[in-house]
Amino acid sequence: MYTTYTTADRHGYSVKYSTFETDRLLLATSQLYGLAGGGSLFLLQHQPAKGLNEIGRLEWSDGLFDVSWCPYANNIAVTSSGDGSLQIWSGLDADSESAMKIPQKPVMCLREHKNEVYSVDWSEKWNYHQILSASWDGSIKLWDCNRQKSVATYSGHSDLIYSAKFSPFIANIFASVGTDGLLNLWNSFDFSGKPLMSVPEAHNSEILSMDWSKLDRNVLVTGGADGLVRAWDLRNMREHVFELYSGDFAVRRLAFSPHKATVLASANYDFTTRIWDFSVSADAVEIHEHHTEFVCGLDWNANKPHQLADCGWDSVINVFTPKTLKV
Repeated sequence: MYTTYTTADRHGYSVKYSTFETDRLLLATSQLYGLAGGGSLFLLQHQPAKGLNEIGRLEWSDGLFDVSWCPYANNIAVTSSGDGSLQIWSGLDADSESAMKIPQKPVMCLREHKNEVYSVDWSEKWNYHQILSASWDGSIKLWDCNRQKSVATYSGHSDLIYSAKFSPFIANIFASVGTDGLLNLWNSFDFSGKPLMSVPEAHNSEILSMDWSKLDRNVLVTGGADGLVRAWDLRNMREHVFELYSGDFAVRRLAFSPHKATVLASANYDFTTRIWDFSVSADAVEIHEHHTEFVCGLDWNANKPHQLADCGWDSVINVFTPKTLKV
């Protein structure tokens, strides 16, 4: 059973659950599929009896491509946009009665990238004031919110970068993927801006997505335009540990479950969301076909076992629990 919400004239790119409030989500969207126009950030509340309800909506002059909650405050988040900037928003702890008090402009805007910023990640455990951004200008930047500027720029990709994320277990380590097919590992303290390790041809295609395991410190996955999901072990990066085939279309987003180490979800350009349990099968254990356009965003609810949200270019966000994972 799906709980859905439609964002008319806004196409979904990224959805994230709050780690503080069980049923609160942020949805980053763009007009005209992100090709032109502005962007909207929706603050949503999921109530089983009432469905998904919009608490508030914030507007930006360019498309919004990603969103990340602040890990130490339940009212702050960062978004990234097509104009090369990052926006930090506040007041996101509002309820329906106080929604009018949400500031309509970001409290901070970080501008250094020269092209679209496709990925943003807020450091969860180690340096709470640091944000990572990955851009189509071929660079990754580490930002210090206290200084309101970047403290390092990393250059190890030859083309567009689609995703960069901090390890949830290892301080100052992050990974990135992009159009050049590279999987790069970085030490954020290495201000030379060069990768700690680089895996050439991690896919024989563009790599659109990656994610770290939430339960195994050594494991991460990558998803490519080749339709493959590949798993990697930090202890031996010479070759992928295994691969999963999701079809002939690109894997747009990957999300490891925070509840079971062998479960992950993939958002795909064949309009499907797939649930995988690689301890059971190399095939998807579930395929959900509830979208009519590219599925772009995906996130598990850390506070509710196996609850998942996805969003896509069809302007629909869904919340559901995969049947094979129901407790």
